[in-house]
Amino acid sequence: QKAAQNLKPVVPIKFHISSRTDTGVHALCNSAHFDIQRPPGKPVFNEKELLFSLNYYLRTEPIRILNVYRVANSFHARFSALSRTYVYRLLTGCTHYSQIPVFERDLCWAPAGGSLDVPAMQDAAQFLLGTHDFSTFCSLNSETPLRSPVRTIFQVDIRPSPGFLSHHYEDRRLEFWELKFRGRSFLYRQVRRMVGALVAVGQGKLTPQHIKDLLEIKDPRAFPPSAMAPPSGLFLKSVEY
Repeated sequence: QKAAQNLKPVVPIKFHISSRTDTGVHALCNSAHFDIQRPPGKPVFNEKELLFSLNYYLRTEPIRILNVYRVANSFHARFSALSRTYVYRLLTGCTHYSQIPVFERDLCWAPAGGSLDVPAMQDAAQFLLGTHDFSTFCSLNSETPLRSPVRTIFQVDIRPSPGFLSHHYEDRRLEFWELKFRGRSFLYRQVRRMVGALVAVGQGKLTPQHIKDLLEIKDPRAFPPSAMAPPSGLFLKSVEY
């Protein structure tokens, strides 16, 4: 938003972001919309001009504009979204946090306890698909009483994934996994709670049936207090329109 003010708009620019994330969560791709009004006699910016101009003023910041599109006045980055896709990165094979590759620091979660029972996690994930009251998988905050806890999950995948430069340390026998969640929208910390519960299944602390039971309880206080995944492994992958 600060960078956009360098474009000298007549009216200060306000960005409307599609999704908010917790501190420590990353975004491979987020989206936003804004209106820009130029002084009389100045031509309208085209998409390429906006792309290069914004990135010029953002050059010292850890953010880049990937694409710019002209949209209808009725478009809203948040409310027009059809779905959002999140990816959570897990690392197994570490017996101590010091074994996490330095290039992966704060970009994955290495749960304690070695390997995970991935087939059990995949079985448990099936209970999350579809439309449910996800109250148990929502952390409480000031907005909780104002928002419906009913959400629809279109897709849950758990697949092996390459790590950054992992082919250079194959002898360490580290394994990366990605948990992908796609839904219209998500509750506060819902993805992190779902990941934490699935990892607990992979560790044998919960069974797949426990995921179904947690959904049916519909009480945030029933969620295992130590099971929420940390923010570092979570990425907003894309927003679909």
